[in-house]
Order: sequence, then C-alpha cells, then structure tokens
Amino acid sequence: MKLPLALLLAPLLTLVAGLHTSNWAVLVGTSRFWFNYRHLANVLSMYRTVKRLGIPDSQIILMLPDDMACNPRNAFPGTVYSNSDRAVDLYGDNIEVDYRGYEVTVENFIRLLTDRVGDEMPRSKRLLTDDRSNIFVYMTGHGGNEFLKFQDAEEIGAPDLADAFEQMWEKKRYHEILFMIDTCQANTMYSKLYSPNIIATGSSELDQSSYSHHADNDVGVAVIDRYTYYNLEFLESETIGDLFDSYSYEKIHSHAGVRYDLFKGGADAARSRLLTDFFGNVQNVEIDGTRNTTMIDDELISLSKTIARLSELAREEEMAAKNQSDTKPAPRKVQVAKPLNDDNWWTKKLVGATALVGCAVVWGLGSYFEASL
Repeated sequence: MKLPLALLLAPLLTLVAGLHTSNWAVLVGTSRFWFNYRHLANVLSMYRTVKRLGIPDSQIILMLPDDMACNPRNAFPGTVYSNSDRAVDLYGDNIEVDYRGYEVTVENFIRLLTDRVGDEMPRSKRLLTDDRSNIFVYMTGHGGNEFLKFQDAEEIGAPDLADAFEQMWEKKRYHEILFMIDTCQANTMYSKLYSPNIIATGSSELDQSSYSHHADNDVGVAVIDRYTYYNLEFLESETIGDLFDSYSYEKIHSHAGVRYDLFKGGADAARSRLLTDFFGNVQNVEIDGTRNTTMIDDELISLSKTIARLSELAREEEMAAKNQSDTKPAPRKVQVAKPLNDDNWWTKKLVGATALVGCAVVWGLGSYFEASL
C-alpha cells in the first residue's frame, strides 16, 4: 500500500522543527578607563573565540565602551592582549565593533535585544534573529546585587534584563539563550529571569567578588578575569555540562552559579547541549512543517498544466503568423518623390534665374528694334 507523502515526511518535519537554524552572539563590555583593561580583553577574547568557532561577524554584536588599544598608557599601541605572553593580539586587523564609546548604554542594549529601533538603524547594529536562532549573550564589567554598571554612569538591573528576555520570547526572537556574565555578584543578575529556554551562568554568588587571573607587568594592569579565562580554556570540550563541571573555587576563587530550571527538559537536556549549539556556526534550512504537502503537490500539478497550456498557445500563434505571411500578396511598388538635397536645390534655383534673365534680355531687344523702326 502506498503511504501519503505527508505521512512519510512527518517525522522529518518534526525533527527539523526542533532544530535551530542560526547562531548569534551579543558580547557586551560595560567598563571604561584604563584600569578596566581586563574587561575589554574579556569581551575581545570571547569575540575571537566565537569567530574562530564559526559565527560570522554579521551575526555578532560587539559593544566596546572604550578603546584600550589607542589609550596613551598602552605600552603596545594598537593592541590588546589577554595573556602576559602576548602571543595573540585580540584587536588585530579583523575586528568589527558595532557599538563603541558612548553608544554603549543600557537603552541601546535593551533596544538591541528587543529590536525596538527605527528604520534608520543600520543592519550591523541590529539583532536580526527569529524563533530558530540560538543566542549567546555575554556581559562583563563592574556589578553588585542584581545590577551591572554601564560606564560608571548608569545601571541595568536584573528585572530589566528579565523583562528584555521576556519581550524577546514574546516577539519570537530566540530559540534558546545561553546567558553568561562575569562580574561581582554575577549570579544575582539572572535571579529574576522567567522566560523559557534560557541557560544562565555567572562568575560569583551574592556578596562575592569576581577576580582577575593575572597581570602583565609591561602593560601595568590585569589582562583577564579568572572566570572568563577558564571558560575560554574549556571551549574545546563537547557539552555545556562539561563546561560547567569544570568550574571550581580553586580556579575562579568564587562560587560560579548555574541555572537550568527555565530550560525545556531541565538540567539533563541543558547539560547535554553541545557548546557549538551556541558558539559555532549553523546554517540549517528550515522546512515549514505546518503546510499540507498534498496542497503543494496540487499546486505544482496545476502550475505545470498552466505552463503546458501557455506553450501550446504560443505555438499556435506562431503557426498562424507563418501561414499569414505565406498567403500575403507581394506589395505594390509606389513611386516616391525623391527628396531634394542642398546641391539639387541650388542648381534648380540657378537654372530658373538664368531663364528669367534670358527672357528679360529677349524682351528688351524686341522693344529696342520696334522703337528703331
């Protein structure tokens, strides 16, 4: 017995419907000033890693409040390093900063997440995601109990962040989110989240600080935070669970936190997610499984019949035109007056003038002879 096409495709459509089709990254540094060099290095280290794992610049939003590479205190102008051996220049020649300097504000960050921007906003500054997009949101800076400072001028609170994520869910702007934050008392920033399909992790508990890993004596300041350093070291592993299990107080000097309860399937499903589900590039093609495949088949058949009918009409018109040209009598030759050019026109004028002069001479001679007689 022949099964309907829709029944055969149902398992495939169900599988595809559960997959995501793109990965995006929102990387936010919120600290200005030279002594916060490590926060800029944190963000640029994550930027380099997600690019190396395959997410293109067109799907990375990078927010840098200060340009440490061009700071006059920088002993290595035009560069930013996250390790004292200075093996890798994080600034390099291939960096695309989307929000820079005083563009890095709480308002712009929330507008970016919720897409509440005007038509004049360039595509490079927009998070063009949908309900099949996985988003990695990374934030670093100075914070406290349920807040993160932006450039020592304003703060974003945990409820603000929670409401922004909820708007994203309501507007179908994400499939799953991995939220990572490196700041003092970081775990309090995800305490108010209530939207589904979010995995959250932070560097420190309530009343704990987030510490730097090491300093570069030539640069003169700390160059990276401990939590971010060990995350970057581990990003070659396979699953989210492996990454979180690698956190220890001995490494980070604070108690890293994890939250799974908002994620569909709970801790087991969240821990089994591959790191590349958030850090790597994905280019899946989404098939609309809600549409009736029988209707699609009928439309294709109807379209092919229409094309065949139009082709037949075109052939008939071509044959009719050919027959008409065969029976059509030869056209009669009509003599057409030859147009005058400039040379012909002056020749005829000269001939006419000569004739008039001749007539006048003959008339004058006749009058003379008649008078003499």
